Amino acid sequence: MKNLKRFLTVALIIAFVAVTLIPLSGVFATSKKQLVVWSHLTQDEVKALQPIADKWGKANGYTVKVITDQGSFQSFQTAAMSGKGPDIMFGIPHDNLGAFWKAKLLEPVPANLIDKKNFVSTALEACSFEGKLYALPIAMETYALFYNTSKVKEAPKTMSQLITLAKKVGFMYDVNNFYFSFAFIAQNGGYVFKNKGGSLDPNDIGLATNGAIKGLSLIRDFVQTYKFMPKDIRGDIAKGNFQNGKIAFYISGPWDVQDFIKAKVPFAVAPLPKTDDGKPTPSFVGVQAAFVSAKSKNKDAAFKLAKYLLENSALTLFKVGHRIPVLNSVLASNEVKSDKIMSAFAEQAKVGIPMPNIPEMSAVWTPAGNALSLITTGKATPKQAADAMVKQIKQGIAQMQ
Repeated sequence: MKNLKRFLTVALIIAFVAVTLIPLSGVFATSKKQLVVWSHLTQDEVKALQPIADKWGKANGYTVKVITDQGSFQSFQTAAMSGKGPDIMFGIPHDNLGAFWKAKLLEPVPANLIDKKNFVSTALEACSFEGKLYALPIAMETYALFYNTSKVKEAPKTMSQLITLAKKVGFMYDVNNFYFSFAFIAQNGGYVFKNKGGSLDPNDIGLATNGAIKGLSLIRDFVQTYKFMPKDIRGDIAKGNFQNGKIAFYISGPWDVQDFIKAKVPFAVAPLPKTDDGKPTPSFVGVQAAFVSAKSKNKDAAFKLAKYLLENSALTLFKVGHRIPVLNSVLASNEVKSDKIMSAFAEQAKVGIPMPNIPEMSAVWTPAGNALSLITTGKATPKQAADAMVKQIKQGIAQMQ
């Protein structure tokens, strides 16, 4: 009898627990799924992005958490491999994609997700490896020519015009910084790595070609012949001289715009002057990109969210973060076209070249900076410095491998 009572008691407890848990299991079954986005944008941009993500989440049965993450490749890799990483990385500079791609952490973008005709081609190129799209472009940035409108009525259209005017009103930029000086190397055909059918070839380096040497010679002349700037000029000094009205021309990017507005500098921005025979001067272009983690358990939904965010946040990021849109329709909008300063950067970006996104690019920056310093100080000819630079880059790449 005791055993029977014990059995009935246990059975009742089990039945009670089962009945109690039925509503609870129902709650879990109908709860929203979650997508996590790590953003490399600013706090203000993330704050503006969250409501857009929430709108998509509400319509699709997901909670979307957008958080600011400034972690390294290693921190993402560790989190992704342990199953604790984000579904989407949003706003990462495209030249950092190479490490993620090499580690097979980028999920290829589905072929039918976007219509490529709607995007600036440079931005798509920046997000591609071996001819295949692995990330979605969100926005882009580049540098252009600032000019003081109280000293110069209109921007010079050619390099000869720039030089002629600069002799009278001054011109400076961070000349020993390869990021900026690459434009003059590229305007006559110089390149970092040859683009062969959508793939960058790290074994084909174009920084010592005749065109590259011609550009390096022009950079030498800026300092040694025309005396536009001292051989050890820094970016902050050049910026200060433009802001104080000591020079009329200055090369930089959108990040300096607000400071000049606050300082009430009379300025405008124009694309970099063309060569005298009409060739554009291609600046380096940086692209903020979004990718879906290859370790995400919600890849389909993550791609839909990423697409929604890039299509619906372009104007928001333009207004909040001064990000140049990559969607042609947004570039053509009244909101963007009416902003003459940002429109000038956008025009320059259209003729720009994406910074190489393959890991081998990390072997370029130091040798290139050293070469520029040798040239501007007169310690080496442009050809000598170019040859030494390429040799050092090849050595650096060999060490990486």
